[in-house]
Amino acid sequence: MVIRYGLLLSCLLIGGLWLGGSGVLHAAAAEMSPILTVLPKDAIPAILHPSFVPAQHAQVAPDTAMIGVVFNGTAHAYAALLLNAHEIVNDVVGGEPVATTW
Repeated sequence: MVIRYGLLLSCLLIGGLWLGGSGVLHAAAAEMSPILTVLPKDAIPAILHPSFVPAQHAQVAPDTAMIGVVFNGTAHAYAALLLNAHEIVNDVVGGEPVATTW
């Protein structure tokens, strides 16, 4: 079984093909590599140009899981819930390019 976006999906291996929900299809290697690709390349889009609001105006619960980056006196925060769907943010923090991954 696979958990994707908080949903439980059943997968089935038939004749070297992984069949699963939401059109997931994977051809397993003959040697059954321990690394299995279940999504096509670039299926999870990165956030490329994030926009921000001042912390005092952010509408998030106090217990919301966040990932923070502080560089050269500038701070950016990304909600973990958002990163569950995107997994990477390409951003500029304090004048320097950064990649935040989840």
